[in-house]
Amino acid sequence: MQRHHLALAGMLASLMLAGCNQTSSVDAKGSTDAPNRRFGTIGFQPCTLSTVGASANVEAQCATLQVPEDRAHPEGRSIGLRIAWLESGDGSSQPDPVFFLAGGPGQAASEVAVVVDTALRQVRKQRDVFLIDQRGTGGSNPLSCLGADGKELQLDEDAAPTEAVMRDFATQCLASLKGRADPRFYTTTEAIADLDAVRQALGAEKINLVGGSYGTRVAQRYAMAYPQHTRSIVIDGVVPNDLVVGGEFARTFDNAITLQSAQCRKDAACSKRFPVDTREQLRSVADTLRRTPVTVDYRDPGTNAPRQDVLSPDSVVGLAFGFSYVPEYSSLLPLVLDEAAQGRYVPLASLVRGATRSMDFQINRGMQWSVICSEDAPRYQAPPESDDALFGAEAARAFFAACPVWPHQPAPAASTAALKGDLPVLLLSGELDPVTPPRYAEQVLKGLPNGRALVARGQGHGTLNAGCMPRLLGQFIDTTQAKALDASCLDTLSYVPAFTSFNGWTP
Repeated sequence: MQRHHLALAGMLASLMLAGCNQTSSVDAKGSTDAPNRRFGTIGFQPCTLSTVGASANVEAQCATLQVPEDRAHPEGRSIGLRIAWLESGDGSSQPDPVFFLAGGPGQAASEVAVVVDTALRQVRKQRDVFLIDQRGTGGSNPLSCLGADGKELQLDEDAAPTEAVMRDFATQCLASLKGRADPRFYTTTEAIADLDAVRQALGAEKINLVGGSYGTRVAQRYAMAYPQHTRSIVIDGVVPNDLVVGGEFARTFDNAITLQSAQCRKDAACSKRFPVDTREQLRSVADTLRRTPVTVDYRDPGTNAPRQDVLSPDSVVGLAFGFSYVPEYSSLLPLVLDEAAQGRYVPLASLVRGATRSMDFQINRGMQWSVICSEDAPRYQAPPESDDALFGAEAARAFFAACPVWPHQPAPAASTAALKGDLPVLLLSGELDPVTPPRYAEQVLKGLPNGRALVARGQGHGTLNAGCMPRLLGQFIDTTQAKALDASCLDTLSYVPAFTSFNGWTP
């Protein structure tokens, strides 16, 4: 029997601010006789970016650009930045390419290529798109935590990820980086310098930035450091520069699940089927498990093998948090929570197990620690304890637990300053986003007279592919006129109804 802990710190570390939740693999070898394509001074080879578990793939050109790990000592270790080039459709692209910036921190841009290719399909008709794996992720000297056997270290799922457990794990991870990387130099500050090095090597005078989630911080910071080289910005799931990543998740998640519950109250079939509010039901189930954890026998959703776990309250709240990113997933919550409230825990245990497996491969923990320990942990102030919060303060404490042992440098004082100026900026938000709610975009918009914020109704975290958004992205990057966009097509977006049975929702 195992005590299964998909606890809050583990879920936060896996999801964080990832703008896209699909992972990919990259075959960058190409054929030995393939022509060597050049863009600026960079030589590219054909490669295939393919999403794990799906048939879709993206044909691209891939390259590696060497940059100093520590720019103050360029004679020291160099690291390679993986760059994937998605060529423009007509072959006669505009001179200002698009750089896509992934979320996390810890997500690799090349590993969400399928999502990006779909979202930017209109943009690619006229412009080349470049996916640069941020240093410490993907193919850019990843800060992977490796064991003595060279395989990825795994958190013990039988142990709750307390501060002590996370700190011990970080210590092991750090030891495995010896000779491979110095974690102090894997921050947003270094990342934006890398982006400009890529821009220079490509020979592009100006670039367009598209950032998702944590990538919105990178985009804002780049534009502030290099305004003369920034043509336009699209930021989806907006992170204000002064936000402490992970510091407000308790409040934003509470708000999101309250909004989701309100939709059920407005629907007659849903309201009748689930008379108890989803947030109240979640608390009730978690409280029951806190008093008496339940042993559940079920089938592993990945292997169909018999399995027995002890379901913990943290695992249930963590699952709800993870599902709240995607409305199609959160539509299951009222049903599985209602089942659990009736003493039927098998669906809940199965979903918890599946979520644990799918979250494990999305975020590079080492790179994430390098960013948050430098930029966020020093500014974190624990909120007053509240009996009403679904997330407790222990989640944030465990989230930042690696920082006392993880090498890091103080972030520049100016890094929390707000982006201001006349640059054209399109800010996108999902109405039900549990980590970057629309109010964050409104906060950033205040300093951007040529900016515009759009809210996608009924959507969660990440809206680049929602409805007509790809067409709007193409129009904006073509014209840079955010306020002139006719965004009425977004009115067709609707809410995902809650499942009223395991056959789906009531028609």
